Amino acid sequence: MSDREPPRRRVPAPAKPPRPRGAAQRQPGPGARPVRRPGAGRVPAQRPLRLGSPRPRLRLVGLALGLVLLTFVVRLLQVQAVQAGTYTAKAEQNRYVVHTLTAERGGITDRNGVSLAVSEDAYDITADPTMFGPGQLKITDGPERAAALLAPILGQDQAALVKKLRPADKNSRYARLATRQTPQVWKQIKDLKSALAKKTGTVNVLAGVFADPSSQRVYPNGDLAAGILGWVNAAGQGGGGIEQMLDKQLAGKNGKIRYAQSGGREVPTAGSAETPAVPGSDVELTIDRDIQWAAQNAITEQVKKSKADRGYVVVQDTRTGQILALANSPGFDPNDLSEADPEALGNAALQDAYEPGSTAKVMSMAAVLQENAATPLTHVVVPNRLHRGDRLFQDDIDHRTWNLTLNGVLAKSSNIGTILATGQLGKTQPEANKVLYSYLRKFGIGSYTGLHFPGETPGILAPPQKWSTSQQYTIPFGQGFSINALQAASVYSTIANDGVRIEPTLVRGTKGADGRFTPAPKPKETRVVSAKTARSVAEMLESVVDDEQGTGISARIPGYNVAGKTGTANRVDPATGRYRGYTSSFAGFAPADKPRITVYCAIQNATSGGYFGGQICGPIYKKVMEFALKTLQVPPTGAPPANLPVDYKP
Repeated sequence: MSDREPPRRRVPAPAKPPRPRGAAQRQPGPGARPVRRPGAGRVPAQRPLRLGSPRPRLRLVGLALGLVLLTFVVRLLQVQAVQAGTYTAKAEQNRYVVHTLTAERGGITDRNGVSLAVSEDAYDITADPTMFGPGQLKITDGPERAAALLAPILGQDQAALVKKLRPADKNSRYARLATRQTPQVWKQIKDLKSALAKKTGTVNVLAGVFADPSSQRVYPNGDLAAGILGWVNAAGQGGGGIEQMLDKQLAGKNGKIRYAQSGGREVPTAGSAETPAVPGSDVELTIDRDIQWAAQNAITEQVKKSKADRGYVVVQDTRTGQILALANSPGFDPNDLSEADPEALGNAALQDAYEPGSTAKVMSMAAVLQENAATPLTHVVVPNRLHRGDRLFQDDIDHRTWNLTLNGVLAKSSNIGTILATGQLGKTQPEANKVLYSYLRKFGIGSYTGLHFPGETPGILAPPQKWSTSQQYTIPFGQGFSINALQAASVYSTIANDGVRIEPTLVRGTKGADGRFTPAPKPKETRVVSAKTARSVAEMLESVVDDEQGTGISARIPGYNVAGKTGTANRVDPATGRYRGYTSSFAGFAPADKPRITVYCAIQNATSGGYFGGQICGPIYKKVMEFALKTLQVPPTGAPPANLPVDYKP
């Protein structure tokens, strides 16, 4: 066989069908109509389906998206650039809360450091009203539910609490629900608040309740020295007494704290800013608590026994002018003012103005001796009646003509003898009036004592040219002008202090937050009469108590020479302005030879038993003076009594 491939055979192409006759001999070109086949039916031509253009729709969607994005951009620029500060402030306001940090009020102690007024921990219950609305609690009665839970705990009216939790100002974020609540009250609220927060399916309607640390004023001795201390009102301010007088020093300075909160709870990681509170200063009084207690007990018992309107006792250190006791009856308990009699609030010993009566004769005698118009041994003929001006004067007891010494006039408390003695102060009665007036003013009559105590009265003393016809003769024996109890005590302390008047003081000093003690300013001193005159008057006052003819024998104290004077004055009724009842009093100091303590007692309108000063106030003087002498460990008298003669034989 040959290696060459066999020759390929040509396959003839299929024969074309014959053209019909008359058919065109041209080939169909582009765009030529199709050739109709012979015998086929005519079919209508179909147009191709065309889709709408997507470009308009895309433009519309793009435009809408562009507008949305532009809106977001504009708003973002407004929030972050144009109004950034405003929105930041609003965020801060909603996130941060500010609470006041109440300064601890300073304490008040007696001269020995015994607490008379202290501040204990307490809480002011507050709320954020915006946290009780539907937006926060998802309920419409949030304030009502919260008030129903809080009312029995706080002891307040439920409707009043609702009003605080739903204030008229919708933006208000602070409401004070109760002040000065005990820690036990806040613990009860806090436990209830926590229980609601843990209970699933329950709305915590107390989430917006908070507590600001505060303090509560407590007076551990109850009504003791209440008239001196005063009280603190609901606003945390002194409402009377030392609390009001020294409110600025006692109150200190409040601070504040600002912190972030969420859902009513502090956010510890957000930080806080605090301005600490500055505690108030402690105040140390001149009062001795034990002597105050003795004085208050004594006057309270006698006021009840005599069924009197009121009474007061003043105890003063004659050497320094410091007040050791200032007692009033009836009193009040500053821990519970709701039970107090409104008329008993305040300090009547400083606020009552009344005619002193015969205890004022000591000033008349001092003026007579200082002006050398007489001596303690000068003879004075005292008739049964004395006609002066438009009146006929008499003594408290009816008597025959007395032949008394000037000492006896004071010992027997003769009004007639006092009129006769003071008539020697001038060549004419008007001149004598001017001289007596000058001494009364030196003793502090008609002037404030210098304590600056709230509500204190300076008394009433008209100038001599305005004295009525009767006043010219009644003022020498203690009627026709008015004083307060401390002024009366100060007169006797002046005689006891060798004729030098020392302004009374009630505050020894203050101790600041740094622990430093600042003494009170030294009181003003004024010489009223000479030491010789003062000692002579003191000897005359001994006769009132020591001599059997004296009116003050009930005030005797074994082992001590006592100088004292009784007083029984017609009393002006504050309600009618007319004389009704009596002011009974006793004043004096001891030991008479080396004076250390002054005691003054007065009782207004005794209606049961006696009403003479020596009768009902003498025993009080004795009881309080004995207690004070023992408390201060004052040694007994070393000198014999003066024993000046009371009368003489004509």
